[in-house]
Amino acid sequence: MAEFEVTGSPSADDLAMIGDALSAFNLHDVGPSQRQPLAVLIRDTDGNVTGGLHGYTAWGWLFTQLLYVPDRERGKGIAGKILALAEEEAAARGCHGAWIDTFNPQALRAYQRQGYEIFGELPEFPKGRTRTFLRKPL
Repeated sequence: MAEFEVTGSPSADDLAMIGDALSAFNLHDVGPSQRQPLAVLIRDTDGNVTGGLHGYTAWGWLFTQLLYVPDRERGKGIAGKILALAEEEAAARGCHGAWIDTFNPQALRAYQRQGYEIFGELPEFPKGRTRTFLRKPL
């Protein structure tokens, strides 16, 4: 019989086991993901990273996990430029679509300006906001 443990501090090895097992299952179920990290970095004049995009490509899709534009760079179209660069790289990798999610209304408008369309919403995530899921064909 299986035993269960609820923890707020799983070990790296425990998490790796779950990830590795799921990856192996998916490999047999739907084929190789060809997952590759993708980043577009914003650097200051000293070469320090001040923001950018972090995500990955897999199964023909670009997924943007994080996108951050420093306060002093906002309102200049930087998010759109970053997304365009990531999308260009994803297309070069053979991707046919991109997806992203946000609960920030300003970011939502920026993504929609870039051609992303809403395909789902999760109300009250976090409380008082809606988490919006968007996609874009590449």
